[in-house]
Amino acid sequence: MKIAILSHMHHPIAEPFEGGTEAHTAMLANALVERGHDVTLFAKEGSVTSATMYSLVPKDFEFIRKATPLVRIQQAGFLAEAVDHSINIIHSSGFDVVVNNSLSSLPYISMRDLPMLTILHTPPTLSDVTAIVSDPDWVPSPLHEYVSVSATNAEAWRALLPRVGVVRNGIHLNQWSSPVRPTPGLAVWAARITPEKGLHLAIDAARLAGLDIEFAGPISHSDYFDAEVRPRLNQHVRYRGHLSHADLRGLFASGSVFIASPTWAEPFGLTVVEALASGTPVAGLPNGALPELIEPGAGVIATTTTAPALAEAIRIAITRDRTQVVRSSTRFSFDTMIDRYEEILECLAEKVPTHREDDQMSVG
Repeated sequence: MKIAILSHMHHPIAEPFEGGTEAHTAMLANALVERGHDVTLFAKEGSVTSATMYSLVPKDFEFIRKATPLVRIQQAGFLAEAVDHSINIIHSSGFDVVVNNSLSSLPYISMRDLPMLTILHTPPTLSDVTAIVSDPDWVPSPLHEYVSVSATNAEAWRALLPRVGVVRNGIHLNQWSSPVRPTPGLAVWAARITPEKGLHLAIDAARLAGLDIEFAGPISHSDYFDAEVRPRLNQHVRYRGHLSHADLRGLFASGSVFIASPTWAEPFGLTVVEALASGTPVAGLPNGALPELIEPGAGVIATTTTAPALAEAIRIAITRDRTQVVRSSTRFSFDTMIDRYEEILECLAEKVPTHREDDQMSVG
């Protein structure tokens, strides 16, 4: 198949990944190429995959968090223009099917005549998207399918979309084994450093449980880092930086426990699965999809979203058998995920209307 993958344009699809969506996009593009498909990735400049790259947003473009309202509108307009131009190229290039991994509302209205799989990586909190799909005059295209990365997130989207399947994220499980031995009394954490990831709660909970904590991730919200994280840094609380997957393997394996502390409706939690595959039990907050990911034999879900409750979950999770933890991660096989995506894409490609095929033949 000739497949277009439309990514968001906020961050390059390259290591070290900004977050789970970027990692997912890279793994999906590489896997589809490996399986013999002709894949083009529309993404920010600086992206690195084995797919053919098409970049419209320069690598040095960054949102200015403290920008004036007018500048924010201009920035959003620039990204929307890049997505719109990508869509025009996709329309004229004879793709069999499109994977929509973007955060834009434009594919819902501008690609109605193209077979498209939208993967919902966020809760239904994208105002531009929800405004479109909740409009009484909007009708879903029969050529579009929607899936999300967890049952919890899919259920949230079903209030707005007619049918949302579930394809849970998968990872290369064998890549997360490490010769590094767990360090007694050490908790680890990794994610984007933003308020909704709750790093301050993870730090407080680790210290309440009597553990040191090392954490990694991009500082995506500098005000939050300066106000809530930096004052907590000391010899027991250490920032390891924004790590590659190879370095994350060592970090995860070194922990006696991994802490997952989202304060929002976490749609999945890729680092949770990576920690499980490393053999590190997980203590998590009871938000979003975390109860789906963390089985009782592999970790503990806190009773409330508070540091004391999370500390108690840490004390219990740290006693879990690491062999059982690894076994729990096998539910998230990368090949199973790709098999399912490939199956959906093949079904969608078969839905191409005859008039589109005729148009393409006449152009040729």
